[in-house]
Amino acid sequence: MTPKQRSRARVVQALYQWLVSGDDLAEIEKQFLNQKEGKISKSFFSNLFTNIPKNISLLDEIIKPSLDRRLDELGPTERAVLYLGVYELKFQPEVPYKVVINEAVELTKLYGAENAYKLINSSLDIISQDLRSVEVSD
Repeated sequence: MTPKQRSRARVVQALYQWLVSGDDLAEIEKQFLNQKEGKISKSFFSNLFTNIPKNISLLDEIIKPSLDRRLDELGPTERAVLYLGVYELKFQPEVPYKVVINEAVELTKLYGAENAYKLINSSLDIISQDLRSVEVSD
């Protein structure tokens, strides 16, 4: 894994912890920044982990139409991966949409429920057609 890929994995883990426990974001961030396994991009991690919760209502609204069920019916891992993917699609146009989707699918295969990657792939594909329509149509 590259430092950015490891950072994304830690963001998913940290979001999972926040979604499940409701613990203080700053404490969770500090805990994950202090982990020693593998090099991460600390600024990339912190940017994502700080801004995703700040934009959670917007992210929920973007995600809802792409699902065939309610968002709260998804497991916390799948929600964390969707939040990461949608945040990157919406706010980080420098990351190609195919990279965002691929990273999300791989993280779901690693941490999510069996076959949940199919839902993540489908949802992010639908969302990318709206948020990145120019890029998708190229």
